[in-house]
Amino acid sequence: MGRNRSSGLRKRGGIWHIDKQVLGHRIHESTGTSELKTAELMLARRVEQIRQASVFGIRPVRIFREAATRFLEENTHLATIRTYAFHLKELDPYIGDLPLYQVHMGTLQAYIDRRKKEGRKNKTVNGTLATVRRILNLSARLWRDEHGLTWLESAPLIQLLPLHDARRPYPLSWEEQHRLIKALPDHLSRMCLFKVNTGCRDGEVCSLRWDWEIDVPELGTSVFLIPGEKVKNREALRAWRLEAVPDGCLQPWGCKHPFGASPLRGSSQNAGAFCRTVARSRRTQPVKRKTPPQGRR
Repeated sequence: MGRNRSSGLRKRGGIWHIDKQVLGHRIHESTGTSELKTAELMLARRVEQIRQASVFGIRPVRIFREAATRFLEENTHLATIRTYAFHLKELDPYIGDLPLYQVHMGTLQAYIDRRKKEGRKNKTVNGTLATVRRILNLSARLWRDEHGLTWLESAPLIQLLPLHDARRPYPLSWEEQHRLIKALPDHLSRMCLFKVNTGCRDGEVCSLRWDWEIDVPELGTSVFLIPGEKVKNREALRAWRLEAVPDGCLQPWGCKHPFGASPLRGSSQNAGAFCRTVARSRRTQPVKRKTPPQGRR
């Protein structure tokens, strides 16, 4: 005959779940295990954490994975959310199971060493370190539990690596620019030429529409007023003057997109495909060094 389960445990779908009221606080969560003994130990730990926090003001221990999950859930609106998710996925095997107070430069060193061994630049590693620093600061300053306690007593100093290994920018010569643009398909060559002369981001160029164009008679030119949802930083509006755009770069192609219909997405160009096509053309053309970031001169 099996022994009775502890009060506050219910089994659903083969997994034990905690459903218990402790000192006025409701615990309603999964233990993630099908073993009753393990589930009872987890229940006892959660009850003790609440008692310690309520009576003695002792902060419950949370692991970094919990904080990373909350960070992603609260920032789904960011254009860079996929980058954050990638950083945290890379970090999880190293610090995911560590308590927040054990996450510091020492415990991050194994990850840093691995990325450097793979040939990654310090700036690339810094992007991940900055994500960790952001989460730890939120845990220590903003996020609070039901007892009013922050998730972390204080955030450790996360130092970014020096950028001494950064590649120096290389400006394209006019002859190199001409060869690269000539190697592109017609609709992409116009897009690339427009991008070189305006400094627009890939996504802004690829989503450009004629109905965003506004005439400015006082200046004898026109501008594209790009909506905020099409801009990386979700700015309210962004305007691009067209006076520097070469003749023939933008033409009325009889569709909503200034660069004509793309074979990839009907009347709009896919930003990722645009970058890949430009990269392929770059590899086929002899250039002293790689083009600067985003293909700008």
